[in-house]
Amino acid sequence: MNHSPSSKSKTLIFTGLGSALAIAVLLSPFASNHPDGLDRVAQDHNFAKKAETQPLTQKLPFHAIFDEYSLRGVPKSVATPLAGLIGTLVTFGLGWGLGKVGSKKSDTPDSPS
Repeated sequence: MNHSPSSKSKTLIFTGLGSALAIAVLLSPFASNHPDGLDRVAQDHNFAKKAETQPLTQKLPFHAIFDEYSLRGVPKSVATPLAGLIGTLVTFGLGWGLGKVGSKKSDTPDSPS
């Protein structure tokens, strides 16, 4: 059974991807420098200082490349938009791949019991 996306579906998928990339690249420089909601609550209720000194995210291999929401070693003016671009493409790729794996599993006929 062939489940390749129709031309309409491909247009919708790539329009969505293009929109997500445009938002990630063009709007990310306008993100607030203020703490996000969770950080703000931690500061307001004085438990921010209880945070781990070296959180799990700093132990991952990606920590050498990414610094919060930007790339290390890249001029600040393009660091955040570039991180948004990469993050959007990685997320899209993972979603696409999981969708392909999931659709292949659903294509296999059930074995008789």
